[in-house]
Order: sequence, then C-alpha cells, then structure tokens
Amino acid sequence: MGVEMKTTEPGYVNRNGQTVISATGLAGNDHLQYVYVLKCGRCSHQYGANGSDIFQRKCPRCQGGAPGLPY
Repeated sequence: MGVEMKTTEPGYVNRNGQTVISATGLAGNDHLQYVYVLKCGRCSHQYGANGSDIFQRKCPRCQGGAPGLPY
C-alpha cells in the first residue's frame, strides 16, 4: 500500500481524473481557501479550483463541472 497524497499536492489525481498542477497563492472564493490549478485527464483543459473542492471536481469543459476560478 502506497503513501496517500494530500488533495492539494501537485500530482494528486481525484476520482474524476483531475490532476493538481500547482498552487497559485491566490485567495479562492470559499472561506479560507486558495486557488489551485487543475488539469483534466480527458481533454487537458486547465482551470482554477478551491483547495476544498479538488477531491470532487469535474472538468468544466468536458464533464459538466462548475466554471473554473481565475488564476
């Protein structure tokens, strides 16, 4: 059994195939959250998301997910 990655760690892939690329240091739109750049494993679209949403995010381009946050 491998070591589990934190959901905000670059390289983490969520259950919907979204990979964390990097932290931005920018304030998110949820309480005490920061924006992270995610990349879709299906279409390669990159978008911003709150750290608290990473585990469940879906791509806004090909999976019907919420619009990404600016980064």
